[in-house]
Amino acid sequence: MTSPLDFDALRGLVVLIDPGRMDASAAAFLARRAADEGVAALLIGDSFGTFDDATLVIRAMRGAAPSTPVIQFPAAAAQLSADVDAVLLLSLVSGRNAQYLIEEHVRAVPFFERHPTVEAISTAYLLVDGGSVTSVESVSQTRPLPANKPELVRAHVRAASLIGMRATYLDAGSGANRPVSGASIRAARDAATGPLIVGGGVREAAAVRRARDAGADLVVVGTLFERESARTVRALAHAARA
Repeated sequence: MTSPLDFDALRGLVVLIDPGRMDASAAAFLARRAADEGVAALLIGDSFGTFDDATLVIRAMRGAAPSTPVIQFPAAAAQLSADVDAVLLLSLVSGRNAQYLIEEHVRAVPFFERHPTVEAISTAYLLVDGGSVTSVESVSQTRPLPANKPELVRAHVRAASLIGMRATYLDAGSGANRPVSGASIRAARDAATGPLIVGGGVREAAAVRRARDAGADLVVVGTLFERESARTVRALAHAARA
């Protein structure tokens, strides 16, 4: 990026790239493809926090798509990279595990003090039941919010807004059987004061469109983007921009 990231203005499709599942050349290929199709941003991260160094992958992505924002989705403070435009500083407000509510944030302080140009975006992260046990649920040892209780989603998002969190991320989790429902997205939109990100279980352009119609600013896809044709990806990006 040649200019500061205006995260609040981003709208559309976000592609999640997992550096633990691919090398730098594969990540660069996906980043270039994403940029060609006009995605809003590239999100890099995984749920396990097992990869040792994502620097090569991130630099390859940036070289392949220099005008597309690269935002990190860290599982742990030890993963943080200075080569991204911004970091979603996630607080797992749907759970009650202190490590993911505040402890990793404390551990991240030295990184942000060393790298003041990397923007930290305080983000309320909510797991919503997608019909299967996801890696995030297993690693964090927390339960997702029920899919049929949008009022609980709203209460958690409102609480996060009251304590000053800037963005909200609703996630059904990678490999979820179903995406976050429109009712839950609308409930979050009603309570959120900043950008709303939705991901997990998004397998078709219609699901992207439904999420956007319900109030999501950014819709995250991963496996779907990797496996689909250029024509389908263009449909996804168009649905997310509309």
